[in-house]
Amino acid sequence: MKKTFKLSVMAVATAAAMSFGSVALADIMIATAGPMTGQYASFGAQMKAGAEQAVADLNAAGGVLGEKLVLEVGDDACDPKQAVAVANQMVNKGVVFMAGHFCSGSSIPASKVYEEEGIVMISPASTNPKLTEEGADNVFRVCGRDDQQGAVAGKFLKENFADQKIAFIHDKTAYGKGLADATMAEYKKLGGEPAMYEAITAGEKDYTALVSKMKQSNIGVMYLGGYHTEGGLIVRQMREQGMDTVLVSGDALVTNEYWSITGPAGEGTLMTFSPDPRKNPVAAPLVEKFRSKGIEPEGYVLYTYGAVQAWAQAANAAGSTDTAKVVAALKSGEFDTVLGKFSFDGKGDVTAPGYVLYKWTNGSYDYL
Repeated sequence: MKKTFKLSVMAVATAAAMSFGSVALADIMIATAGPMTGQYASFGAQMKAGAEQAVADLNAAGGVLGEKLVLEVGDDACDPKQAVAVANQMVNKGVVFMAGHFCSGSSIPASKVYEEEGIVMISPASTNPKLTEEGADNVFRVCGRDDQQGAVAGKFLKENFADQKIAFIHDKTAYGKGLADATMAEYKKLGGEPAMYEAITAGEKDYTALVSKMKQSNIGVMYLGGYHTEGGLIVRQMREQGMDTVLVSGDALVTNEYWSITGPAGEGTLMTFSPDPRKNPVAAPLVEKFRSKGIEPEGYVLYTYGAVQAWAQAANAAGSTDTAKVVAALKSGEFDTVLGKFSFDGKGDVTAPGYVLYKWTNGSYDYL
């Protein structure tokens, strides 16, 4: 361990449990946190669905270490300051594990709280390399990294759009700028010459100035480091100006809400994302369970479920929810989850298949 945690996690959990009459003393408190409200709330809904089902299934099978799990849900709205506040709330509630957060800009500052207070964190979605590069022993992720995603996307752009002018656009966030920069770096390394590099402000509704500039520059491909809300609006506004420019982006487009924004204008959009766990035969019964409840386990639903599974298996292997013991189990074990079998490297990054290309067509996405 690189850091001696100053609090006994079990002591914190017990103290918190004693202050909440509705929670039995032996219950184990875990949490998920992400954008439950705001423009990225569809991703928060994915995380909440995955965590709730994981807790329900674990409890039905006897819980963890013979004790029931209780789930707390935090809303950080993908805001860094709110994420820190949520992290502190979870400390006060006695949470021993966080399956979160979603946005890298939230996960990175929140991780400092979890490191200080001795709480295991496994993000299902935050891809900025900085999250696991900063040396905190208690921080992990079950998704890939932007430098991995950027390498795949940059190579794809160079090999498939060599005759097109490519614009690289980012939304100034830790995730969006990091992904756009990593993709552009790979594209340039392979000999590509970006035609444009611009930043946008997330949350705006009118991107016609950017669209007009791309039209004047004859941009054939726009690579976006950002989220589905902005990407969807830009695609619509490109089509309104008669542009057939292809949008290529990353894993923040893995929500059906993207098509709700674009409609047919989103046809042909390309994106990188980790292998779709819904296609894993082992996951078939769970996928059907979600669908029977009217929930499509898209995007990060199963990644959140898998994060909870990994922590639970590590706690059972360690025979304890003590942070140091669980961290040791996470770093030494292999976990059999809905995402398949995987382990973590010394930094806390998952050793699993990286990124593949997807295409949006007729309202859904699938492998290219």
